[in-house]
Amino acid sequence: MELAGKVAIVTGGAGALGGAVVQALLEAGAAVVVPYQREGDLEALRERPGIPAGAALSGMQLDLTDEAAVGEAYSRVATERGGIDILVNIAGGFAGGKPVHESGWAIWQQQLDLNLKTAVLSCAAAVPHMIERGGGAIVNVGTRTATQAAANLAAYAASKRAVLQLTEALAAELRDQDITANAILPSTIDTPANRAASPRADHSRWVRPEAIARVVRFLVGPDARIISGAHIPVYGKA
Repeated sequence: MELAGKVAIVTGGAGALGGAVVQALLEAGAAVVVPYQREGDLEALRERPGIPAGAALSGMQLDLTDEAAVGEAYSRVATERGGIDILVNIAGGFAGGKPVHESGWAIWQQQLDLNLKTAVLSCAAAVPHMIERGGGAIVNVGTRTATQAAANLAAYAASKRAVLQLTEALAAELRDQDITANAILPSTIDTPANRAASPRADHSRWVRPEAIARVVRFLVGPDARIISGAHIPVYGKA
C-alpha cells in the first residue's frame, strides 16, 4: 500500500493498458480518478476483474482536448479529494499506414491533438495542484517508434516524440518542486484488439498490459523519487 493517501488521475484509464494501470494503482492504495469519453466507460472499468466493488475509483466524462474543461475538472478533483499527487497520461490514438507525401495535414493534426495536446493540457492542469501538495509524479506514454524510426508512421511517431520532449521539459522545470516526470515506451501491447488486428503475429513476444502497469506503479511510487526525465523501454521482445 505504498500509495495510500495518494490521489491519481489516469487518462485513457478505460482502455486495456489504462485499466491495468488503474488496477495497479488501486492495489497500491491510491484513489484513482479516470476521465472518460463514452457513457458506460466508467461502469465497464468498475467491472474489470481484479477491481473490487467499492474501490476508490471515480471518474468524469471529459474532452481532454478542451483546455478550459480539463482545468475545471482537475481543480474539482483537487478540491473534492484534497489534491492531486499522480498523473498518468495514457489517452491517445494511433494512425498510420501511409508515407509522409501521402498523409494530409489532417492526420498530423489529429495525432498531435490526441497524443500531445491531451498530455500537455492534463499536465498544465495537474501540476499546480501537485506543487501545492509539495510533490508528485507524472508518467507519460510514448512509443518505441518515437525513438526508432519506422516507415509509414511519421505523424504518430512525431506526436509521441513531442511527448518525450514534454517529459524532459517537465522534469527540468519541476525538479525543485519534488515532482518527477518520466515516459514509458511500449511497442505492440498484448491486447485482444491487437491480437485481432494481427492474428498471425507471434503474440508471445508482446508485453501484457499488467507488466507495463507494474512499471508505472513503480515510477509513481516512493522508490522512484530519484528518477526523472527518463524514457523507459517497456517493449520486451516485441
